[in-house]
Amino acid sequence: MGIEFGLDTFGDITRDADGELLTGAQTIRNIVAQAELADTVGVDFFGVGEHHRTEFAVSAPEMVLAAIAARTEHIRLGTAVTVLSSDDPVRVFERFSTLDALSNGRAEVVLGRGSFIESFPLFGYDLRDYDALFEQKLELFVELLKEEPVTWSGTMRAPLENANVFPKTEKGLRTWVGVGGSPESVVRVARHGLGLMLAIIGGPAVRFKPFVDLYHRSVASFGTTSHPVSVHSPGHIAETDAEAWDAAYSGFEAMNNTIGRERGWPAYSRARFQNDVGPEGAIYAGSPDRVAAKIADTITTLGLGRFDLKYATGTLSHDAMMRSIELYGTEVIPRVRKILAERD
Repeated sequence: MGIEFGLDTFGDITRDADGELLTGAQTIRNIVAQAELADTVGVDFFGVGEHHRTEFAVSAPEMVLAAIAARTEHIRLGTAVTVLSSDDPVRVFERFSTLDALSNGRAEVVLGRGSFIESFPLFGYDLRDYDALFEQKLELFVELLKEEPVTWSGTMRAPLENANVFPKTEKGLRTWVGVGGSPESVVRVARHGLGLMLAIIGGPAVRFKPFVDLYHRSVASFGTTSHPVSVHSPGHIAETDAEAWDAAYSGFEAMNNTIGRERGWPAYSRARFQNDVGPEGAIYAGSPDRVAAKIADTITTLGLGRFDLKYATGTLSHDAMMRSIELYGTEVIPRVRKILAERD
């Protein structure tokens, strides 16, 4: 399988031409249009994240993905991520196997523990069970992926006895686990034989090479199935570096400072942003040439099978995101493929 290129969104609430915040409903409709464009320009994957807070419009990504499935033909569809810890594995599998049917086999799921924790109290889960919830629910989900009657028991949900789950998929459900950089999480993904998706949102990509190596060593040790490794990182593309940076900065500043106030981060500055868009940073923003070169370097450094660009951050306008998607598909992806071919 060749290198794949994806786009991810968390459904950030954006502003209109007059600077007014859009409604959540309009933001969701815009996401569907963005996915349609991504399909048209040849992007391989489109991911929609799950959140339950005021800055993001999408709380039920499978519903959005179902609408996208009906209006696209080729692009694979999944989440970025599904918070498995505060969901039910059976229902998650049923929703994605249904999406897989609607999309003619284009569905995949990216599971995660949840770096945002709003869903836990919302759905009645105790944060003290954070680790156990994910460990047990992932274990059950892996059993469900076999698409055979399941017998399972744990402490975080009711047991199952010879339970069948429907609908069945036609070719299986491609499954990843999103990881932020914990060695224990990487080993868990390998133990279950699932795909590893690294969320790199800060620092140089080379810092994550030990996690990629650990994944491959662990897969070999466990004797499980090895999958290509993927990276998810933020960015924005425009005709020139200056245009991309000026458009993206306010969104990155606002989002980082909002989350930073909750998590004790220092204030985000333009100097920090310029470092992040540089060669050692985790933001892939700039002209098509700059972004393509940086993506190619990351793919080469980490030996990736897929790169997903999180194209929506903060209040970037719908028009700016549409142009970024167009440039990603028509200019960045072909240039990355050309660079990689020349290196082989």
